[in-house]
Amino acid sequence: MIAAPIVTSEKIQLPPPVHADGRIDIVGLSREALTAELVALGEKPFRARQLWQWMYVRGVRDFDLMTDVAKGLRAKLAERFVIARPEVSRHQQSVDGTQKWLIRFADGQEVECVHIPEEDRGALCVSSQVGCTLTCKFCHTGTQRLVRNLTPQEIVAQVMLARDALGEWPAPEGGRLLSNIVMMGMGEPLFNFDAVSAALKIVMDPEGIAISRRKITLSTSGVVPMIKRCGDELGVMLAVSLHAVTNELRDELVPINRKYPLDQLMAACRDYPGLSNARRITFEYVMLKGVNDSPADARALVRLIAGVHAKINLIPFNPWPGAPFECSDDAAIDRFAQILLAAGYPTPIRTPRGRDISAACGQLKSASERVRRFRSAAPAAEDVST
Repeated sequence: MIAAPIVTSEKIQLPPPVHADGRIDIVGLSREALTAELVALGEKPFRARQLWQWMYVRGVRDFDLMTDVAKGLRAKLAERFVIARPEVSRHQQSVDGTQKWLIRFADGQEVECVHIPEEDRGALCVSSQVGCTLTCKFCHTGTQRLVRNLTPQEIVAQVMLARDALGEWPAPEGGRLLSNIVMMGMGEPLFNFDAVSAALKIVMDPEGIAISRRKITLSTSGVVPMIKRCGDELGVMLAVSLHAVTNELRDELVPINRKYPLDQLMAACRDYPGLSNARRITFEYVMLKGVNDSPADARALVRLIAGVHAKINLIPFNPWPGAPFECSDDAAIDRFAQILLAAGYPTPIRTPRGRDISAACGQLKSASERVRRFRSAAPAAEDVST
């Protein structure tokens, strides 16, 4: 498997991923790349559209099941190509229905992705890197060193694997269990933008997985030069991990602030393409007891985001072994929220999900990197290992 480079300032053309048996894995190829592969086999370009729909509408992995493709061509496709899924090395289900998969790729590296269900919909939290380079102080993922970027195939495969598990091939017309994508898993998506962009274009394709850009949220810690490009190329919803209202504190909590301080970040947010009252930026704000949760902090936050169409997502801190912070108490969170609401900003307080399986916000860290003595074996959590 070939990893995407970390540098994101230039578009990078990656060769098709090669499966262990030498066949080309066509998951994650763009329409153009898939068409080129078929033309190289001597086939007409329309065959790419057939394969695209079998893969991304029906979730089919076996070429023999593609009934509108001639039998001889099916055999030729099977010799040359594979429609692969990564290995699930660990599957856990929370008491609240949240599911977490530890996914192992061909080179043995692992990431986690999480499905968070609601009554008639659900969000899939997708990873973009193995590990993370940002070292945000409140985030467990940030304690795992960055190993490499994920490829478009590895990002799309997380969505397809979840669809497999949820039995949503083809996707139902309404009430999808997987209706939303949040690029909030392991890694900083804007440090792997080329691969993330390529993957999300497949996810959004109306003749494929067909998840609307308005149901996709990309979360960044503040990679300022890439924010406009994200809006121009993808037009997805943007979430910004803010967590502090002064440069002094944010430098400590979110170290990328030392490179792109708050004035630059807020300017990029105000200029985000397509921003409107109906299409707001979400500012994520983790509530840390005695650190950033005072009424004065709330009032400063109102001043900081003035002029931005925004909502503020308050996130009760989710603890992890050795974490240096505590969660703000309920009264402090409520006081904070009331100040923001009075200023006219929608301010949902996120209900922690999947805490018993370490699947909540800020808790993701692939098991291959965990210190085993800190693993919690909560009896209420169902653990289904494969």
